[in-house]
Amino acid sequence: MKIEILGTGCAKCKKLMEITKETVAELGINAEIVKVDKIDEIMNYGVMMTPAIAIDEEIKAAGRIPSKDEIKKWINEKK
Repeated sequence: MKIEILGTGCAKCKKLMEITKETVAELGINAEIVKVDKIDEIMNYGVMMTPAIAIDEEIKAAGRIPSKDEIKKWINEKK
């Protein structure tokens, strides 16, 4: 599973990365967590507001920080 955090490095983007890492650790799963910070790559996803999170290249949320419960739900849907 590949989880991508899309954002240029703002505080909200960093917080989303932190929450995502904590969630993956809590679930005990093996996931690759990648930071996407290049504007052109973010635009390729059609994201206009950051932070955003994509799981296996599918955008799950943009312009907000989702809760751990939301992230867990999305990860469990992909298992």
